[in-house]
Amino acid sequence: MTPAIVALTDAGVAFTVHELGHEQSRRDYGTEAAEALGVERDRVFKTLLADTHGRRGASRPVDQVVAIVPVTVQLSLRHLATATGAKRAEMCAPDVAERLTGYLVGGISPFGQKRPLPTVIDETCALWDTIFVSGGRRGLDVEVAPQTLIDLLDATVTDIVG
Repeated sequence: MTPAIVALTDAGVAFTVHELGHEQSRRDYGTEAAEALGVERDRVFKTLLADTHGRRGASRPVDQVVAIVPVTVQLSLRHLATATGAKRAEMCAPDVAERLTGYLVGGISPFGQKRPLPTVIDETCALWDTIFVSGGRRGLDVEVAPQTLIDLLDATVTDIVG
């Protein structure tokens, strides 16, 4: 069990675990997951970490945020900065993302991270009854209702893909 599965179980919410095969040579984890699950790629979301600089009301000059977007699109750092009230945003280095979340890149789950971070999810999540996010390791996805994700993570929902 990963911390993500434990967090979802402890929250008592409905979710489904999907164990998938993972080819070590592949780096397109989300596309690989969509193919293995047999679902639309837009329904599979990736979890990214970004540094936001100059956030209003931030207690330190650099704060990290979690951004959740479909695997088919690229995160708009400009839109993410706007959504978080930051002057700008940039992707976290992989080692920083791993240290902050406790997960390896390619398996970062929005649930069960080492410490809660502000979370923003792209508004397209509302197009689906359920979406798929990482379950905390490569080859493990959880299917969850978007509203469950939003509620558990106190996430902001807005356009962050542009």
